[in-house]
Amino acid sequence: MKRVALFLDRDGVINIDKKYVFKIEDVEFLDGIFDLISYAKSLGYLIIIITNQSGIGRGIFSEKDFQILNNWMLDELKKNGAQVDKVYYCASHPTKGIGKYKKFDDRRKPNPGMFFEAKKDFNIDLSKSIMLGDKISDMKAGFSSGIKNLLLLSDKKRYSYSKNIKSLKDAIIYLE
Repeated sequence: MKRVALFLDRDGVINIDKKYVFKIEDVEFLDGIFDLISYAKSLGYLIIIITNQSGIGRGIFSEKDFQILNNWMLDELKKNGAQVDKVYYCASHPTKGIGKYKKFDDRRKPNPGMFFEAKKDFNIDLSKSIMLGDKISDMKAGFSSGIKNLLLLSDKKRYSYSKNIKSLKDAIIYLE
């Protein structure tokens, strides 16, 4: 049986985007994220985080730094009733990456590779799933993967195939 997922970008949706967040002391969770994830889980959604992490590829922080922060964030989310099923991340950047990280990667948003990985890993029906992001690249990646329910957390940016929401509380109505 196919499953549905709520795909979430990390920086700008889970936590305030402070550009290259990799230290625990820099994390500030967005208001409403615990309730949104908890409610989505209660409706049967898988919770999947899809995040570009080019700070690794640029040499700003290491994959170990990312994993330490990621594990801490997942623990904090869980403590607050917001269980995440999986985190997919892409560390490469096609022009600003260093060494092995300087490459085109179909996993890096706006490309849909991470969504297709999740589809395979969890037997997800992408057409019935939801993508919530704060950047146009999130919307393009979701659209390219076949997701029809695209939520852009922004009152400024626009994308022709998404619905704009101003807060995470606004996203709850699209889950039902």
